[in-house]
Amino acid sequence: MKIRVNNEAQEISGPASVSGLLVTNKVEMPEMVSVQLNGSFVKKEAFATTMVKEGDEIEFLYFMGGGQEGFTTRAIHSKPVKEDAHRSLHFPVYESVSFDFAAAEDLEKAFSGQSPRHMYSRITNPTVENFEQKIRAVTGAHGVVAVSSGMAAISNLVMAIAGSGDNIITTKFLFGNTYSLFEQTLKPWGLEIQYARLTDVQSVKKLVNSRTRAIYLETITNPQLEVADIRELARVANDAKILLVADTTVTPPYLFNSKEFGVDIEVLSSTKLISGGATSVGGLIIDNGTYDWGNNPKLAANAGKYGPFALLTRLKREVYRNFGACLSPQNAYMQSLGMETLALRADKSCANTLEIAGYLESQKKVKSVNYPGLESSSHHQTAKKQFGVRPGALLTFDLASREDCFKFMNRLAIVRRATNINDNKTLVLHPASTIFCEYSPETKKEMGVRETLIRLSVGIEDVADLLADIGQALEAIQ
Repeated sequence: MKIRVNNEAQEISGPASVSGLLVTNKVEMPEMVSVQLNGSFVKKEAFATTMVKEGDEIEFLYFMGGGQEGFTTRAIHSKPVKEDAHRSLHFPVYESVSFDFAAAEDLEKAFSGQSPRHMYSRITNPTVENFEQKIRAVTGAHGVVAVSSGMAAISNLVMAIAGSGDNIITTKFLFGNTYSLFEQTLKPWGLEIQYARLTDVQSVKKLVNSRTRAIYLETITNPQLEVADIRELARVANDAKILLVADTTVTPPYLFNSKEFGVDIEVLSSTKLISGGATSVGGLIIDNGTYDWGNNPKLAANAGKYGPFALLTRLKREVYRNFGACLSPQNAYMQSLGMETLALRADKSCANTLEIAGYLESQKKVKSVNYPGLESSSHHQTAKKQFGVRPGALLTFDLASREDCFKFMNRLAIVRRATNINDNKTLVLHPASTIFCEYSPETKKEMGVRETLIRLSVGIEDVADLLADIGQALEAIQ
């Protein structure tokens, strides 16, 4: 019987299943391949029962980067896709641009995706792949793409799922650079942005139309600290057959199980908690494997051929590759190490945040305190339902004036005046004059950014020292 396998003629004797063909063709890591029979995707569970007949064409494509009980155990002991030659306990840094092949035919197969080999580090790299696999292990995701920053994660995803004339529903309660990406970069390119209060599900429903591709939210908005009911938004997205995309930078894996709450795609800055203390810049796109890509016009053709691998195909073999948003091997190594202690650091910083928030509530010079972990927060019950006892390590509070904010910040001795969140160090920022400085007073008001607002990202220092530092800094205010 004559068939074609990856565009090459092949003769086999008698009936054969897809599983059998993968074995006879010595396909490495069959769990990481997408198989097409005559151009149609074959589900993994159907490999053994799908039979090949005379004249059939089989294609398979690898998706690079795509058991233990606890989070930290999985983070430490997740197995690499390919074992290191020296069995190093920490997967090595492959700081190499390209990789040698024994034959031209092997190089051809790697570029066409028919062999799980690395050929150029802008496209795939062993150290980056190992980091992606570690994230898959702790999240149970279908696939992960590690990129150069959190903003790269957002922009690459949007480019993959939407086009000119399409729209995304979100809120004006966004991180400043995300708002800038939507308003100043993507709007002129042709993407429509529709703004709603995501805490009002009915207002979201009213905006959904035939060109809506996703509902986009931050699990806890930065710096407004608003918490929407994610399961309610997931129902709206499911009914409309659109994506629910969540930026989980404030509540990364361990703090929040995005798949459990109906999130299809997770984007986040791994620069933050994952990196192990601001050691390196990076970002992640996490595909939970819950969305039918046939419902997305930009990916429907890919869905017919690659099934649940449709987004990964478009990213790895087009958008991510062409935009050059690759994570460096050294940063991937640092973030793999950071994953091993993430839970320990998160527990400490979240506990510190709750104690500091309670202290600030007792201070007369503090006009208001906002932290979802406080019972006084209007978002406390929703946050408790979604994040348990760890609703992030970010809090905000208001003083009487902008001048008081600056006096307070300048008096701090242990807390650092710096931008970033989820560092090991506690960091303080005046959002209105920094990450939102480019916006008009009217826009800042719409975005919930006040001149009297201070953002505190709480680290893992001894909480008594932090409280003492905050207390003496408050004394500088008359």
